[in-house]
Amino acid sequence: MNKNEPLAFRMRPKTLEEYVGQEHVLGKDKILYRTIKADRLSSIILFGPPGCGKTSLARVISETTKYKFYKINAVTAGVADIKRVIEETKNFMLNPSGKSILFIDEIHRFNKLQQDALLPYVENGTIILIGATTENPYFEVNKALISRSMVIKLEPLTEENIYQILKNAIKRPDGLGEYNIKIEDETLKKLASIANGDVRTALNGLEVAVLTTAMDENGFINITDEIIKNSVQERKAVFDKNGDSHYDNISAFIKSMRGSDPDATIFYLARALNGGEDPMFLARRIVICASEDVGMANPNALVVANSAMQAVHMIGMPEARILLAEAAVYVATSKKSNASYMAINKALEDVQTKDTGEIPMHIRNAPIEKMKELGYSEGYLYPHNFPGHYVEQQYLPDKMLGTKYYNYE
Repeated sequence: MNKNEPLAFRMRPKTLEEYVGQEHVLGKDKILYRTIKADRLSSIILFGPPGCGKTSLARVISETTKYKFYKINAVTAGVADIKRVIEETKNFMLNPSGKSILFIDEIHRFNKLQQDALLPYVENGTIILIGATTENPYFEVNKALISRSMVIKLEPLTEENIYQILKNAIKRPDGLGEYNIKIEDETLKKLASIANGDVRTALNGLEVAVLTTAMDENGFINITDEIIKNSVQERKAVFDKNGDSHYDNISAFIKSMRGSDPDATIFYLARALNGGEDPMFLARRIVICASEDVGMANPNALVVANSAMQAVHMIGMPEARILLAEAAVYVATSKKSNASYMAINKALEDVQTKDTGEIPMHIRNAPIEKMKELGYSEGYLYPHNFPGHYVEQQYLPDKMLGTKYYNYE
């Protein structure tokens, strides 16, 4: 054991029995558990947030498989590294089985050329690929690789999972077992909560707390809530404004406004702002929602949202958060109607796909007198000349008569 290695590295499991969490794919009756135990693994893509156990699972596989195991990181590796692995795999003297497992961390960092270099060897079984990514692989990984792999989504670890790992870290000799640590269970649970599903954050925080706290006169290291708070600083936000969570969060924000839930709306707004989202991007989403989802049920929502967007542009953060909150809540609590949205979509579909006929002559423009002689504007009835400022006349082309786009309900 190298004590210079971070605690999070030292605590990585070596066997499936030591692995904590992800019971939905690693329960004893689950296919992934059985294939790892039987060493019958096929190519898989693991995706999930940081600290959920992707690399740890790869390490477990490396300890249990009979095949040669290679690990590369897509940030620093390239096609040459892939070719080296292939050559060694095919070398009977180095690898009699003629097959190996290649773990590629952050596989989404590989470009199309690099991913394509893997394809023939994954397809013929020379390489069993294990790819790990924090991004949605259906967006970031070559479709051909996806089709040849089992895609497995790992969830953020629960607070109970992280609490269990922290307890193990305090006891294990390869963890912090050599230190006389005093820490209340409630304090450990608070640390597990702060980590927000990322066990690496929790273990790093615990290690910092232990290594920076002096022993008392009895030789104990007393870890308090305050020490933990200072060691981790703030609750880790699971949000990447350039990643998959960006799209998930903005989708939840918009759907919460549309669904008239102001509390959820404010929650996802706060999550976006805390993650560094552009306030103007959020303001534009509110304007769109005001028109698309509130519409004619409360036309003033568009006025409020647009005013907020202009004010956000002029004022900026941190005060812009107040403007965004006000506009988002106004939209969320307004009555809803998508009648205008549905109307323009249906009309666009008609003009793009149908013969809609000609504009009636009596409502065409006639800026020149001679055009009137040709029938332009002839017979037009000016509504304001009639009681109630309304008069019955044809506006739609003959071929579109009777078509309804706007639903007044």
